[in-house]
Amino acid sequence: MKYFSCKHKYSIGDYRRFCVFILWTLLGIVLAVVLGLGILPVSLPKSLSLAIAHAQVVSETAQQEQQGRVYYETENFAQAIQVWQQVLDVYQSRQDRLNQARVLSNLALAYQKLGQWPQATQAISQSLQLASARQGKYSVAELKVLAQALNTQGSLQLARGDTQAALTTWEKAHTTYTQAQDERGVIRTLLNQAQALKVLGLHRQALSRLNQAHEILQKQPESLIKAVALRNLGISLRLVGNVVQAKQVLQQSLAIAQKLQSPLDISAAFIDLGNVARVQSDLPAALQLYTQAATIAPAQYLQVRAQLNQLNVAIDTKQWTLAQSLQQSIPPKLTALPNSRHTIYAQLNFAQSLVRLHQANIPDTPNLEKIAQLVANTVIQAENLGDRYAQAYALGKLGRLYEKTQQWSIAEDLTQQALALAETINAPELAYSWQWQLGRIFRKQGEITKAIAAYTQAVNTLKSIRNDLVAVDPDIQFSFQESVEPVYRGLVSLLLQPSQQSNPEALNQARQLMESLQVAELEDFFREACLDIKPTLIDKFDTQAAIVYPIILADRLEIILSLPQKSLQHYSIPVPQTELETTVEKLRQMLVIRSRKSFLPLSRKLYDWLIRPVENDLVNSQTKTLVFVLDGVLRNIPMNSLNDGQKYLLEKYAIALTPGLQLLPSLPLQQEKVQVLGAGLTEARQGFSALDYVAQEMKMIKSEVSSQVLLNQEFTLKNLQNKLQDNFFPIVHIATHGKFSSRAIDTFVLAWNEKIKIDDLDNLLQAPGKKTQKAVELLVLSACETATGDKRAALGLAGIAVRTGVRSTLATLWSVNDEATADLMGLFYKELTNTKQSKAEALRQAQLALLKNPKYEHPVYWSPYILVGNWL
Repeated sequence: MKYFSCKHKYSIGDYRRFCVFILWTLLGIVLAVVLGLGILPVSLPKSLSLAIAHAQVVSETAQQEQQGRVYYETENFAQAIQVWQQVLDVYQSRQDRLNQARVLSNLALAYQKLGQWPQATQAISQSLQLASARQGKYSVAELKVLAQALNTQGSLQLARGDTQAALTTWEKAHTTYTQAQDERGVIRTLLNQAQALKVLGLHRQALSRLNQAHEILQKQPESLIKAVALRNLGISLRLVGNVVQAKQVLQQSLAIAQKLQSPLDISAAFIDLGNVARVQSDLPAALQLYTQAATIAPAQYLQVRAQLNQLNVAIDTKQWTLAQSLQQSIPPKLTALPNSRHTIYAQLNFAQSLVRLHQANIPDTPNLEKIAQLVANTVIQAENLGDRYAQAYALGKLGRLYEKTQQWSIAEDLTQQALALAETINAPELAYSWQWQLGRIFRKQGEITKAIAAYTQAVNTLKSIRNDLVAVDPDIQFSFQESVEPVYRGLVSLLLQPSQQSNPEALNQARQLMESLQVAELEDFFREACLDIKPTLIDKFDTQAAIVYPIILADRLEIILSLPQKSLQHYSIPVPQTELETTVEKLRQMLVIRSRKSFLPLSRKLYDWLIRPVENDLVNSQTKTLVFVLDGVLRNIPMNSLNDGQKYLLEKYAIALTPGLQLLPSLPLQQEKVQVLGAGLTEARQGFSALDYVAQEMKMIKSEVSSQVLLNQEFTLKNLQNKLQDNFFPIVHIATHGKFSSRAIDTFVLAWNEKIKIDDLDNLLQAPGKKTQKAVELLVLSACETATGDKRAALGLAGIAVRTGVRSTLATLWSVNDEATADLMGLFYKELTNTKQSKAEALRQAQLALLKNPKYEHPVYWSPYILVGNWL
């Protein structure tokens, strides 16, 4: 959060005295010209001399304040505080209430950046008191200073974790800036409100605020101020996961900067566009954008920032020659930068890249000892700045290096220091990292109890901040798989070690952790804390269902089995993660290419790993339905295709999937007359092939249940919305191309004239203003597939199932023969309506009918249909 300033205001008398001074000066010049005698000495009145002296003081104070602004912008917060305190003394001596309030607001931000909370709290309190001291109507200048103080107070509240209070304060600031007709201030508060709403998990409202800011900016004339505001908006859009709009806004910012020929703003826009390209996994484009930024950057810091990003991408793409060149050219530029938080982060970023180069055995890379010395220097620099946040970050990074070199005692001491500092300054985003690091260090030393305690603290901290996680360095892309997932898996691995297996509490905690990981993973998928978590006991749903939790760990596969009214059971299979993932990927390939029998050995191997250990327990408990909470790549294959050597799992049990029992609807389904709203495409559209049997599929559904159908041109998002607003349909059946991806933005189903994204389906199936309307029972997506080569692609399917609020989703893992789909769907609806059996059993019977048909006996035809959510 930046500070904001407004122009100095002086009394009318001040201006009059200054004007008198100007007139006397002009008179002297005229006399000099007329008389040809040069400038004559003029004896000035005493009041005019005082006016001149006052003007000089004002000028010096303004220059000082500007110098503080420069220190703040370069993140030298201690120097900014020192300068602004001197400025504040001047304003206090002159009893200048408004300027005192403004400078105190800036000081509060600087104190907060250094983690000096008592001083920050006192400064903003004094600022607000001075800014709101007037009785009666405020002037425009007073409104602007009050709005600035409110804006700062919101920043402090957010940093302290009081997000709702921050949102309320920023809404007040927004109102005040609006009264002052200050559009820049209004935009600023909208961006801040979006940040708070994102933390609260109110994604749609956050995007609404960002769109409001965008609309205001579009009306403003082109200027560098507009270019900067658009760039900030683009960054905010990227952080909430709206990368397409982020790219558009940043490109607009770039175009303005190029038109106005501002190399500083052009290079900054190139860097932020490069960051968007990295989020989109377009690394060649990112590298090109960073290179352009480095080439034209007029400021050395921007050049270093661009080159550090170049280096990261070069390492990601294994362009070692480029990486070596950058490794040599960056250090002199880093050394030339003034000491600031920016500089410290840049050095730590560089050190991390050096570690990666060292691990890749690239020639001429410094050894870990030299890299550690570089990081140790950043700790000293942070101490010199008085920047406790940067110090906590640097200490933790130094501890990480000692962890890599297995110097456990030093690593532990440094990490403890970093953690203590992070907790003191209320920085949970740092604290969880160092708690996790401590857990790893304890584990390596065999101190399992301490390791479990440290990991548990890290998980609890993560839960407390949920979706407010971003990388500390804004140019380092935050990665859920690298920064969150390993924390959960590390703790699960500790809890399920042989020494803990006799502990029922440890087993239950491991199960709950996997449920929490499923929630966290989906929230990362959506980039928001959007899921309604309601812990549920399986006994309340189905006394003949068993829940199977396969847990993929680096060195083994763990299985937790939950049976109604019984204690959790646990099995460990010594198969490494790499072997398991390779087997799963090969089975998927063999199934999809319709290999005659070659898939069977792989299918049996997975059955032996996943089902064989729990086989007797399932038989003894008379289980009818298997519900899998699948992990990782296991989501990409149908469990029903696993084979025991004689039978498929489908032939023994009805099968369903759930992202977790915490995410299941809390009430069982109600039996009622089935009505279906169908929609589909038979013609080729938007580069996708025709689906010849969709018309037959809809005809077969109509023959079994009451239906309304939107086909081809009639199948639009608008028509779907109109149908669902006018009537309630327990089942929505969409037969069209679609793709499930590990990224929400790439997950869609195809309509006649557009791609319907997850947010569209969410809005569609949870219509505003219809809170009392019953939930859609079942969403069927009968021609979709998971993205090839994407290990986490099935997240898109789980995301649709959870986000849309429907109780169950029936979908396909790969594109299926049209005729087989039509036959299966007809059978499914016949089973669903003619009996009182569960949806899982109705699907099973339809799949068994295909399996018994020689034409469709291969699993490629019947196995990819999976039921997600409530299976009853």
